[in-house]
Amino acid sequence: MAVASNMVKYGIVGVGMMGREHLINLHHLRSEGVAVVAIADPHVPSQKLALDLAHSFNWPLKVFSGHKELLDSLLCDVVVVSTPNMTHHHILMDIINHPKPHHVLVEKPLCTTVAHCKEVIEAARKRQDMLVQVGLEYRYMPPVAKLINIVKGGSLGQVKMVAIREHRFPFLVKVNNWNRFNVNSGGTLVEKCCHFFDLMRLFAGANPFRVMASGAIDVNHKDEIYDGKVPDIIDNAYVIVEFDNGARGMLDLCMFAEGSKNEQEISVVGDVGKGEAFVPESIVRTGTRVAGRDGVKTLKAENDQIKYDGLHHGSSYLEHLHFLSAIRAKQGPAVDLHDGLVSVAIGVAAQLSIEKGRFVTIEEVMN
Repeated sequence: MAVASNMVKYGIVGVGMMGREHLINLHHLRSEGVAVVAIADPHVPSQKLALDLAHSFNWPLKVFSGHKELLDSLLCDVVVVSTPNMTHHHILMDIINHPKPHHVLVEKPLCTTVAHCKEVIEAARKRQDMLVQVGLEYRYMPPVAKLINIVKGGSLGQVKMVAIREHRFPFLVKVNNWNRFNVNSGGTLVEKCCHFFDLMRLFAGANPFRVMASGAIDVNHKDEIYDGKVPDIIDNAYVIVEFDNGARGMLDLCMFAEGSKNEQEISVVGDVGKGEAFVPESIVRTGTRVAGRDGVKTLKAENDQIKYDGLHHGSSYLEHLHFLSAIRAKQGPAVDLHDGLVSVAIGVAAQLSIEKGRFVTIEEVMN
């Protein structure tokens, strides 16, 4: 298949489970003028699975064992980074410092440490010819997006409380089990929960001030051993986030709760009303203090733009669609590097709070 001259050409660095999910999403966007032309991954079985997918799409791919070779090939306009978390920093620095500008969509978390996030941000400031978006795609899930619009519309009044519950299955098995250890993932509250801290900040319309958390390893991975080491990632936590406008957020995370109707339940309460979103039920409920329980409305949340639901209820598809629009319009990304930094900082503060048994300020982890 020849690639048209006006086609936006993508390369994917890291074609494990999430990298292949990006490949499928981009295939469903082919009518928008995109093509994946190259992949990079040192893991040969992952290369093979990605190649099999691409062949089924009639997309011939150049295959590289490392991201530097992909960059030097000059084949790509956009690079998707979906490698293990601990590799994001050096891969992003190589992309940003490469002579050819490449727009970047990097999977969450931006990096595993605040210091590394800041280094990426500082380097990217010098590259006004590149867009870098962070893959906090939960913003695009139809019920979440609908609730965001309701909050922004003001019908709930001034937001005072945001509660997010994620009750789900344990972490999946990844290549070489990298996600079983804090040093690789940044810790559960960075790796998994940066999504929810990003949403809290959106709903509160403010910046985080301090964090208090309690969490532990109570059920999962306790009988697993890798290279003589037992996993150290927590499987449940409560996290309280205080914002500088007086709003509070609370995360209730449990990763041994497979018996749940919904994986995510979000509640946003203002001084006028309350809104809720449920995933994957894809329901939004809204009500006001004046109308009471009998006035609560239930709405189905759908988005007709979604052509592929995938692993995240269509949010990855919409993320790519919006990022492509930003590239073509030469606009800033919807989820920028600062958003990525703050979502990581809250997670780092929460992990530190569990370790120290005290409140941790965002200023403490930012410095």
